[in-house]
Amino acid sequence: MRSLSRAQRFSTASEALARFTGLRSIIPRSLRVCTQCRYSSSGHPPKSIELGNKTYKTDDWFNTPQTIASSIDRQLHIQKDHPISITRSIVESIFPKFRHYNNFFPVVTTHQNFGSLGFPEDHPGRSKTDTYYINKDTCLRTHTSAHQADIFRANESEGYTISADVYRRDAIDRTHYPIFHQMEAARMWDRKKVPGGNIVQAVWEDIAKLPTHSMIVEDPNPPTHPKRNPLQEGYHSHEEAEAIAAHLKRSLELVVVEIFSRAKSAAITANPDYVDEPLKVRWVEAYFPFTSPSWELEIYWQGDWLEVLGSGVVKQSIMENAGVSSQMGWAFGMGLERIAMLLFEIPDIRLFWSQDERFLSQFRNVSDDLTRLKRFIPFSKYPTCYKDVSFWLRSSSSAAGGGLHTSQSFHENDVMEIVRGVGGDVVEDVTMVDEFTHPKTGRKSMCYRINYRSLERTLTNAETNEMHEKVKRELANNLGIELR
Repeated sequence: MRSLSRAQRFSTASEALARFTGLRSIIPRSLRVCTQCRYSSSGHPPKSIELGNKTYKTDDWFNTPQTIASSIDRQLHIQKDHPISITRSIVESIFPKFRHYNNFFPVVTTHQNFGSLGFPEDHPGRSKTDTYYINKDTCLRTHTSAHQADIFRANESEGYTISADVYRRDAIDRTHYPIFHQMEAARMWDRKKVPGGNIVQAVWEDIAKLPTHSMIVEDPNPPTHPKRNPLQEGYHSHEEAEAIAAHLKRSLELVVVEIFSRAKSAAITANPDYVDEPLKVRWVEAYFPFTSPSWELEIYWQGDWLEVLGSGVVKQSIMENAGVSSQMGWAFGMGLERIAMLLFEIPDIRLFWSQDERFLSQFRNVSDDLTRLKRFIPFSKYPTCYKDVSFWLRSSSSAAGGGLHTSQSFHENDVMEIVRGVGGDVVEDVTMVDEFTHPKTGRKSMCYRINYRSLERTLTNAETNEMHEKVKRELANNLGIELR
């Protein structure tokens, strides 16, 4: 038995974190791929599509379903009193002198999303199984870093944040959604502008201006390590990297103090007997392709270590490509849903998209007065309804009567896309519970368990059965599988 939750599909914690932060160009491909069939969620694509009052031509790369396109205008990260927006504003408050970018439109060129960040042409992240495309050269951004090079090139401020909705074809469960929100930030120093070109002195002077804190910090490793966390030789001195790392770490520790102090206050308000414990974080060496040295920041929260963000000293090649080679600095990225779920104790990511007043009313007026922040109170828990669907994949074995279609492939994200297209937010999670390969024919059988549960009402057996039958028909029609 194998669940399709992201935590179980990644081989390391850094891989799971990378999907939230967008700081890393390696998107693991541990999902099973079968070369017999592949699904395109678009079917026969329209000749054009209108998004944000602009018309885009489509081609055979188009795979963005209406359920995704219709959500582009929601912009939860700037919706007043929404928990995603509240979380964003808390982080922004730590960087009052930064320029905050919150209104970038999600349709970007593939060069912005991949090319500007050095993704090779054959990188799996470019696949239609992972990314929503409008056409071959245009897609929905998969990370906020799609705008990074443009901001560095514009050079409008020494520090910035980007908050935005991002889009990825993915699994279905309570912590993952095809649309989520990222926040990244960077702080730069310019050799041409600091006194005497002395980056080290300028950074340490800026560190002295930052607030201090009393949080427990575990940071046992040196600022750089030749193998584990290398210095960018030829670009940065050890002293420069050490100073920038110190500024980064103090800044992000202050972010954690601000967020989790508020989370503690909310917990105490909800439960006067709440057992308080000192805030504690640790810095863990990491690898990201756009920073070096790099770190993940983890917080000890309610008895467990949780990854909060990824960060590091920006690769100088990115600055050179943006035409600002005299600048150097740090960057970090985090997933706003992950932070908001911890901050408000929200148990299901689908709730962020709910327009139910029982959800939205719990955050009213918090944007204007953060002292009103409190934990989410569940308004109901409706019953689950589990349905299984089993099927044979096409076989490459002539004995099984199958034919190998080398231009197509089966991918589990296609199953998720079909189920989501039929059931929408009524589907709580989808788990593969069994797979079997016939010893003689080589045909592979899979069984998925779909959990139908509405956040707002009890589903009837009739409507659940109708949805499930439609899921089975769509799987058979689009993936070429044989139902069992």
